[in-house]
Amino acid sequence: MVFGDPAEFNAYKELVDTFNAQQTEIHVELTHVPSPKEYRTRLVTEFAAGSPPDITLMNYRRYAGFAANGMLEPLGPYLAQSALISQNDFYDVAMDAFIWQGTLMCLPQNISSLVVYYNQDLFDAAGLPVPPDEWTWAEFVDTAVALTQDFDSDGTIDQYGLGVEPSLFRLAPFIWQNNAPLVDDTVRPTRLTLTRPPTLAALQWFTDLHNVHGVVPGRIEEAAQDSESRFLSGTTAMFLNSRRGVPTYREIDSFTWDVAPLPHGKTSAGILHSDAYCLSTTAVDKNAAWSFIEFANSEAGQTIIAGSGRTVPSLKSVAESAAFLDPTQPPSRANVFINNASILRRVPIISTWQEIESVADEEIERAYYGDITIDEAARLAFQRTEEYFLRAKTAVYP
Repeated sequence: MVFGDPAEFNAYKELVDTFNAQQTEIHVELTHVPSPKEYRTRLVTEFAAGSPPDITLMNYRRYAGFAANGMLEPLGPYLAQSALISQNDFYDVAMDAFIWQGTLMCLPQNISSLVVYYNQDLFDAAGLPVPPDEWTWAEFVDTAVALTQDFDSDGTIDQYGLGVEPSLFRLAPFIWQNNAPLVDDTVRPTRLTLTRPPTLAALQWFTDLHNVHGVVPGRIEEAAQDSESRFLSGTTAMFLNSRRGVPTYREIDSFTWDVAPLPHGKTSAGILHSDAYCLSTTAVDKNAAWSFIEFANSEAGQTIIAGSGRTVPSLKSVAESAAFLDPTQPPSRANVFINNASILRRVPIISTWQEIESVADEEIERAYYGDITIDEAARLAFQRTEEYFLRAKTAVYP
């Protein structure tokens, strides 16, 4: 079972059809759920009922709850016996994210980072150079300010310089760029550390995008038309997203777009986005299921999925090949994704992280739209997530 837009579905269908055509002993059936939210709901429901698909795609931020409850079959032993792929073929940061209590639990198919998608036509119209490979927070904000325009002077912004989701996951890389911690212990975290001065300063910079600089839509404007839709329609100049947006953005024919790295603060840091194939413990024929997972993560399999534009392949050989760095397809600066692999960091791998993010997001959003102060948001996020840290099981042995 997989999720994603039509372009992704077509790629997975090609992957499954290719595998099925290569042999006669195993037949893979594909279930596709377009909505990521609905997909996550189905995962919880079907695993709870004891009848999940044999193979599922899971994000590293969400698999821990299933692993902690014994619902996933470790894939490390299978990978160790494989003659087709080996652990050294993959980017370490993606593999490490799926190691649960000493063993590889799921096999990552992609390794993305948060990047700046930009409308080159709007930059050209404003007489601005496109974002460079190295730029600072101040340069980023100045660019967003210059691109935020009320063209008819009626008091309503017609073009925003930036769109970004007000969430902990979007805030995290800027915290790290300020040499600040997200949690008190990256291995065995017991609390969020948004109240610490350098972390709070990053939260201040993030919320100032709306409350001081006015370069992002307000809550009412965002509800009327979200920032990604504004980017697609050509009324937002920059949008922060992972690689997942590429299949949709490739359908744009009204302007030229590309990607740039995040700006840097005191240091450079990005945030990992990665999904993996996971094997359910309820699978009747685990060896057959592994055969498909193995093929899907071989050069042939990852090359097929890379064609959708959705993934940054976790296999180094495919990520560095024309299958991913395709000069005939946007973005032309696709190397931004793999050049930043060395600075990627990840959120903690604990069983309750999804709940922690959900609660913290509520407080960050309130501060982002000026409903509460950043101090209040940091304090409330700490207080409201405390119980989830107490209940958490971690990726390392107790």
